[in-house]
Amino acid sequence: MSPENRSFPSPESQSPDQARGVLTRIAYGAMAAQAVGAAARFRIADLIGDGERTADELAADCVVRSEAMGRLLRALAGLGLLAENTPGRFALTPAGALLRSDGPESLHSFIRMFTDPAMLRAWEHLDDSLRTGEPAFDAVFGKDFFGYLAEDPELSAEFNAAMGQATRDTAALVPGAFDFGRFTTVADIGGGDGTLLAAILTAHPSLHGIVFDLREGLAQAPDNLARHGVEGRTSLVSGDFFTTAPEGADLYLLKSVIHDWNDEQCTDILRHCRRAVPDHGGLLIIEPVLPPVVDPAADGLAYIVDLNMLVNVGGRERTRDDFERLCRGAGFALRSVTPLPGPSRFSLIEAEPV
Repeated sequence: MSPENRSFPSPESQSPDQARGVLTRIAYGAMAAQAVGAAARFRIADLIGDGERTADELAADCVVRSEAMGRLLRALAGLGLLAENTPGRFALTPAGALLRSDGPESLHSFIRMFTDPAMLRAWEHLDDSLRTGEPAFDAVFGKDFFGYLAEDPELSAEFNAAMGQATRDTAALVPGAFDFGRFTTVADIGGGDGTLLAAILTAHPSLHGIVFDLREGLAQAPDNLARHGVEGRTSLVSGDFFTTAPEGADLYLLKSVIHDWNDEQCTDILRHCRRAVPDHGGLLIIEPVLPPVVDPAADGLAYIVDLNMLVNVGGRERTRDDFERLCRGAGFALRSVTPLPGPSRFSLIEAEPV
């Protein structure tokens, strides 16, 4: 969110009433997220579509009580996802339309994943993570986050779709923001369903690509790459980036991978890339880059994501200095950090072998 779209006044200009309002809205934030999650699970946006529906109609479709559905719809309207243009009849707003599972800009899977107990339950133990510095997820579920996904194919598919949806806006910016023409083959490490690589290959027809991920991470990649018409220029390689990296590329790309892991694990991942990349090749990390001090004009989302990394997977968001240290420890020299155009939170972190 850009500063001009802030929901609240800047901290230094808040009146006492505004300050109380900020804190109150934060306190109710988890409840608002659950209301949106329920809308996604009941596919309310799909049922409304391009028209208008009543609470009675939607309640019958969803097999819930009509009075309760009306209360949910009013809450969603209050959150800006629905519009009650005439009494009792609800239509989607542009934000609400993003909950449609069939929309080209859909965030349906993203919302379902980020309101799922698998993402939220460990947050109840944030205090423990703050005391220990370790993810609470492992203690709550008896295994780490990605191990948990591996045992639940349906949830794993939802996670893959959510990550693809979260990547889509960045994928639209990256191909034109970096000189991919210097390279012949891009290896997307932890590339999931191939959303980012497909966008890069579409914009650069001479490039070839490799999507490297665990077997369950690649499950949706064949269909997605075929949908973009780049399957003929892409290889799918199953493997664990803690033990290896695929050979045959001259650019190694990692988006939203480094922030999932602690410094030691990140160094291992980057060292495997260093062993695979030729001396004339490159490394491109795509992550948010935290400023040295908190920017009061920013929306603060990066710091909530940082806590999510702590609680669920043991990772973290990082500053430029952090990335420079990681690269240096793995045999790379950080060359540049280039923020993508707003409203993206991501930067292109380019490094080269040394």
